Amino acid sequence: MASAHGDLMDGLYRYQRHIYDASRAYYLLGRDHLLRSIEADCGEVLEIGCGTGRNLIAAAKAYPKARFWGLDISAAMLETAGRNVARAGLASRIRLARADAAQFESETLFGVAAFHRVFFSYSLSMIPDWPGAFERGLLALKPEGSLHAVDFGALEGLPRLCRKGLYAWLEHFHVRPIADDAGALARIAARHGARLVPASLFKGYAWYAEVARPPLP
Repeated sequence: MASAHGDLMDGLYRYQRHIYDASRAYYLLGRDHLLRSIEADCGEVLEIGCGTGRNLIAAAKAYPKARFWGLDISAAMLETAGRNVARAGLASRIRLARADAAQFESETLFGVAAFHRVFFSYSLSMIPDWPGAFERGLLALKPEGSLHAVDFGALEGLPRLCRKGLYAWLEHFHVRPIADDAGALARIAARHGARLVPASLFKGYAWYAEVARPPLP
C-alpha cells in the first residue's frame, strides 16, 4: 500500500530510523506513562503508528499474556520494527502491517475483528487525517475496551520563546500538535457514546487522553 504520505514518511525516516529510539528517548515524554495505563494483562492490543516497534516491544515484555499488533504507513519504519521485534524474540506475539491509520480495517489487515486496547504514541500529530485515524481507533475497540493516546501538548507551562521554538522544530518534521483540538476528539468519542478524559503532563509538554468504549446495551 503506497500513498503520498507514506512516501513522505519513508523519506523522512529512511536514515533517521536507525537512531530514532536513541534520539527520541529524551523528548517523547509520557510514552511509558501510557504503557503503564493500558493495563493489558491479557487480550489483544493494537498500536496505530508503531514506528520502530519500541512501544510494542516494551508492552509485550510488560504484559506477557497479551498479544500485540502494530500498523504504520512507512515501509522503512516497519522494516526496522520487524528487525527489532525479531531481535527481541517476540515475533510470535507481535504482528506488523503497513496501512493508512485513517482507512484500515483490522479484520482485513490482521484477521482480528476488534481489540481490548488501542493506542497512539506521538503518532496522531503526524497523521494528516488525525480525526479519521482517531475514529478508526475507536471503531477497532471491543465493547468496554479503551483507547489511549499521548502526544505533544499545548506547552502552556513553558516560556513563550520555548513554545515558539519547539513548534517551529516540530513543523520541520511534519508534526502538528493536536492538544488544542482535543475538543474535536471529544466530540468524535461522544458520537460513539464514549467520553474522552484528557490530562496535561510535564507542564503541558505532553498531552494524554483515555477513551473507554461503553458496553453493549
